[in-house]
Amino acid sequence: MIEDERIATYIHSLDQELPEKIKIIEEEAIADGVPIIRKSTQTLLQFLFQMHKPVNILEVGCAVGFSSILMSEELAEGGHITTIEKMPERIEKAKENFKFAEKEQQITLLEGDATEILAKLVAENREYDMIFMDAAKGQYIHFFDNIMKLLKKDGLLVSDNVLQEGDIVQSRYAIIKRNRTIHSRMREYLYMLTHHEQLKTVILPFGDGVTLSTKLK
Repeated sequence: MIEDERIATYIHSLDQELPEKIKIIEEEAIADGVPIIRKSTQTLLQFLFQMHKPVNILEVGCAVGFSSILMSEELAEGGHITTIEKMPERIEKAKENFKFAEKEQQITLLEGDATEILAKLVAENREYDMIFMDAAKGQYIHFFDNIMKLLKKDGLLVSDNVLQEGDIVQSRYAIIKRNRTIHSRMREYLYMLTHHEQLKTVILPFGDGVTLSTKLK
């Protein structure tokens, strides 16, 4: 964890309880070892939805649907979430969870590889008020060009897990060899976010690191 555990525990103790069905989905995901967004990211997303009131939302990385269901609780009237997942077992569980939470009308699940699906969405001239990136960390940089095309002016890009449990500050040679490619790609992604002429980005060092980027007019 990047954040101090005692402080994080105290802050989370102040959070409001999740709706019962979402809490059940969260507990099942944790028990099954499925990575879902941390408490701090949950609260941040709820806040951002209340502040920005996005209508069209794209999520890259659905897993079992926990985060998209959580976000759907905060949707403005007429809002809709499109989410992408390629792992068959997670797709089936996400569909079950959407039905259980009664969110099938508010969430559309696109099945397949995100690179191909993002390119298709660009070809269809889709635009989104908010994009939540929570997929394979080594792929963020490869998704970036299409994400920029899909994000509306004044739109919000939220990228989760960008600090890699603090490893992002380590030298490449201090990283386990199998993780070096992800490490270098994430550094490149963070540099792109913070130096791109069309973006204004802030990096928040809580949870496992979250970036908020707004697309400038």
